Amino acid sequence: MEERRISMTFLRNTIVTIGLVPALACGLAQQTVTRPVPTAPGINRPASPSTALRSLASNVAPNYIIGASDVLSVTTYDYPNFTASSLLVRPDGKITLSMIGDIPAAGLTPTQLAADITTRVKQFVIDPALTVNVNVLAVNSKQVYMMGEINHVGPINITPGMTVLQAIATAGGLTPYANKKKIYILRGGKQQKIPFDYNRAIDKGDMQGVTLVPGDTIVVK
Repeated sequence: MEERRISMTFLRNTIVTIGLVPALACGLAQQTVTRPVPTAPGINRPASPSTALRSLASNVAPNYIIGASDVLSVTTYDYPNFTASSLLVRPDGKITLSMIGDIPAAGLTPTQLAADITTRVKQFVIDPALTVNVNVLAVNSKQVYMMGEINHVGPINITPGMTVLQAIATAGGLTPYANKKKIYILRGGKQQKIPFDYNRAIDKGDMQGVTLVPGDTIVVK
């Protein structure tokens, strides 16, 4: 009788154990599915400011001369303290960079300015691989101004070699009330007055020895 009771107890325990196995397996499976999968280091990390700035590309020629009101970015790779995403060239021709201070920029090419900044940064950083890049984000210094009977009065950006006719065309052309015999260019601080023969330029080509320079004002009466 005793042996039979022990056998029955053993059988019940075995059945209970067998019944628990699927439940435990199911629970473990659920834990495995819901457990967050660790991400490997470096994957899906947001780009650092230095990396983001590195993607910016300058749209000016390598020999472009920086001027007042231009907007620059300065990227010193791996050294964010010497990096700036938007620097306005002030009327005095300088920019201000953190930890360095005022730096002359107007009159230099982006490459020349980058070399100057590199020399200044080396006063603080010893790194043979130090790299500084300067990009021109906005060209605001190379402009002429249109006044009078022009369809779009105001400043326009000029390109090297732009003629007066090209500037007028860029500004939308003359209005129907424009006097083509009274067009002139104001230049310099003393406002030198340079006449422009519009009809001659149309008939024989815009070859009157007038080369537009930044700051010129074209006036159409």
